[in-house]
Amino acid sequence: MRIAHIITRLILGGAQENTLLTCEDLLREYGDEVLLIAGPPLGPEGSLLERARRNGVPVELVPELRRAIHPWRDVRSYVALRRILRRYRPDVVHTHSGKAGLLGRQAAWSLGVPVVVHGVHGAPFHPYQSAAARALFRACERYAARRCHAFISVSDAMTELMVSAGVAPRERFTTIYSGMEVEPFLQAGQHRERMRAELGYGPEHVVVGKVARLFHLKGHGDVIAAAQRVVAACPEVRFLFVGDGVLRAALERQIERAGLQQHFALTGLVPPERIPELLAAADLVVHASLREGLARVLPQALLAGRPVVSYDIDGAREVVIPGETGLLVPPRDVSGLAEALLRLVQDGALRARLGAAGPPRLAEVFRHQYMTARIRELYQRLLAQRT
Repeated sequence: MRIAHIITRLILGGAQENTLLTCEDLLREYGDEVLLIAGPPLGPEGSLLERARRNGVPVELVPELRRAIHPWRDVRSYVALRRILRRYRPDVVHTHSGKAGLLGRQAAWSLGVPVVVHGVHGAPFHPYQSAAARALFRACERYAARRCHAFISVSDAMTELMVSAGVAPRERFTTIYSGMEVEPFLQAGQHRERMRAELGYGPEHVVVGKVARLFHLKGHGDVIAAAQRVVAACPEVRFLFVGDGVLRAALERQIERAGLQQHFALTGLVPPERIPELLAAADLVVHASLREGLARVLPQALLAGRPVVSYDIDGAREVVIPGETGLLVPPRDVSGLAEALLRLVQDGALRARLGAAGPPRLAEVFRHQYMTARIRELYQRLLAQRT
């Protein structure tokens, strides 16, 4: 097959890692022709562009393709996407993210591409927007839905959200969990002592890890607020924030105001291959994002044998099973978040039991090879229907 993937930015992020792994597998495992089309990887989150090129994935950058709405740039992006697709003549176009999803589907549909698929990594409309913005993005998704043949959701929750919003009927959605390299996480324990020593943690410390961009709606502020109560009850607890972003300075000020400097460490930007060893240094993982299709750190933590405390949003409950692999808390419930963290911080036996349940439950279904095989089967089925 000739397959074009289109995504807005190749930054370090879940949707981007998912997309790049799919492209690599299609090239390596199936011998397909693949073109990855993206806007520039701008921002402090880091870039996957060099990895794509190093692993032989053909990439074509569209400089005007940006996340923010900008009518003139968006028109130029659409023209560029249409030009690239007309030249490439793909059998399948698979779009990802809001802006690339809208413009890419329109461009592919206008050219009569045989199969157009859209990946739902997270809905562009959510309760934390203004009503006008939510209505606009919902209308855009309904429009774009008429210009593709199928959707791939990273969780059942994303399908439910899109169907309930009237974007498209349920039968057009397939849930395929976002795949990853699972072995480094399954083997993460071998790095534990080295990483804890490197980070300055002693055997008395209970480390709570959080892996996420330092960005709006990722919940870092809620974790810092909950940490005040946790630290008051358990002074030996430590918090490790892995990632970087535009909110770093603001979060550091919040930590300082709370008098928690000695209890927090911020790693800054780290390459994806270091995530397993950093998770190994933790005793549990907290995820307080307010919107996320299915955050990759949830299965990653569980594959590494670390229990999770998560806000009960979107696809979290599909892997964080209360009392089996972790604990769920209603979103924005900082008091409940503190209680859940305290429960795990104070109970090592419970941490061990919940963490041990992760690998056997998740190892196979989150392998990237399994993800890519299911995606490719969908491509084949759709192509067969079109011929």
